[in-house]
Amino acid sequence: MILKIENLQKFYGTHQVLKDINLEVKQSEVVVILGPSGCGKSTLLRCINGLEEIKDGSIYIENEKITKDFKEWTKIRQKVGMVFQSYELFEHLSVKENICLGPLKVQKRKKDEILQEAKMWLEKVGLAHKIDAYPRQLSGGQKQRIAIVRSLCMNPKLMLFDEVTAALDPEIVREVLEVILNLAKEGMTMLIVTHEMGFAKAVADKIVFMDEGQIVETNTPKAFFENPHSKRAKKFLNLFDYHT
Repeated sequence: MILKIENLQKFYGTHQVLKDINLEVKQSEVVVILGPSGCGKSTLLRCINGLEEIKDGSIYIENEKITKDFKEWTKIRQKVGMVFQSYELFEHLSVKENICLGPLKVQKRKKDEILQEAKMWLEKVGLAHKIDAYPRQLSGGQKQRIAIVRSLCMNPKLMLFDEVTAALDPEIVREVLEVILNLAKEGMTMLIVTHEMGFAKAVADKIVFMDEGQIVETNTPKAFFENPHSKRAKKFLNLFDYHT
């Protein structure tokens, strides 16, 4: 088991945003989290990566137990890659420098080794020719693919994707989603928050539906999209044309 969450609770002041979350993600499993805006999807990912403090409960990453007093986040973040909707690239660094920074500074790996791995991933995402470019010279879709490569070069065991296409123009969404689909085919363990219903249906091994800070339903993609158990999920799906 790569990831296990038990009875996770998260508050902002007195407002509870995550309520008794229980979830398991197996090796090479792709879990897609769906739900309305504000239901706690992104907050859950940020708790897994230590960007938000938890109030109570436990997170296990490869049997490493994380509770509210956990301090060893640098070690955990080498196992858990996270890609945001806002790219988070350093504008003053080239693509090559953006990708190599983490493995060099955090993992203390050799530059030649990292560069070879970076070129391999850039080739896979169709951006080998942009290795010396700067973020200002890239489209939004290219920046997002670079952000994915940057995380992959840390050799994570688990990848978290938080609405990575939300800031992109519709015509370039597909190029980013294809990268994630290919990662799924290669066996990468992933936890994905998205509003792209067709993509969710295509990539997921398991769908987790959240509402008001709780997991309302966990199901296979086929069962969830064709016959969801909960009334809330049925109402949510009626908002989308996900059959194409």
